[in-house]
Amino acid sequence: MDRVVEEGRALFVQIAEQLEASVLDGSLAEGERAPSTNELASFHRINPATAAKGINLLVDRGILLKRRGLGMFVAPGAREILTAQRRAQFAANYLDPVITEGRAVGLSVESIIEMLRARA
Repeated sequence: MDRVVEEGRALFVQIAEQLEASVLDGSLAEGERAPSTNELASFHRINPATAAKGINLLVDRGILLKRRGLGMFVAPGAREILTAQRRAQFAANYLDPVITEGRAVGLSVESIIEMLRARA
């Protein structure tokens, strides 16, 4: 895991995103123990409360599970949850604006698909 370095973005969000990336790339497998709040705080040289806030974002979304006395673990189906969320985010951030702009210049969705295929 890389150290948190991106200025201007909340550290806890960056912690959550780095853990998400580890789940998506398989380096943190479902059922595997996730780094603890203290481990993350020490590694990134941040306050443990900040690390906990990042972890709790993932707990709230069902990506990590708390096991009392054992720590945090990657939830079953976490990778699928993240993949579905990322796909929805991709559609909202990239496809919706393309379709909107395409329609504004008189293109049908089918025409836009043809243009994408020609560039792929």
